[in-house]
Amino acid sequence: MELNGIVQSLENKIILVTGSTGYLSKLFVEKLLRVQPNVKHLFLLLRAVDALSPTQRLHKDVIGKEVFRVLREEHGGGFDSFISKKVTPIFGDVSLENLGIKDSELEKRLHKEINFVAHFAATTNFHERYLLNEFIWSS
Repeated sequence: MELNGIVQSLENKIILVTGSTGYLSKLFVEKLLRVQPNVKHLFLLLRAVDALSPTQRLHKDVIGKEVFRVLREEHGGGFDSFISKKVTPIFGDVSLENLGIKDSELEKRLHKEINFVAHFAATTNFHERYLLNEFIWSS
């Protein structure tokens, strides 16, 4: 499948992105929003590291970064509106059952709506033991 075919296949799709504050994930989200503005929606899984709300963390650690400069310039004053329509940040953790999502209504919505999962979560602790995790949600 050519790149254009991949881009087209993501039109009107809902995607869950893990590891959302990581380097590769930010590149993926920015590129996807730039080349396929008709992606229906992105849910960005963010690990709660402090008292910041998911939206504050999204702005501080993801879309506030330099990699979003071109997209920000493209949309000008409508950038925040574009992001709020296309992106929902949610707190969770891939190492926990059901991705650590405690809101049962949100969990049901994700099960029902998500078409793809883009998994970028990783550990940067290089002393970590190898772990085999199963990313299967209980239904």
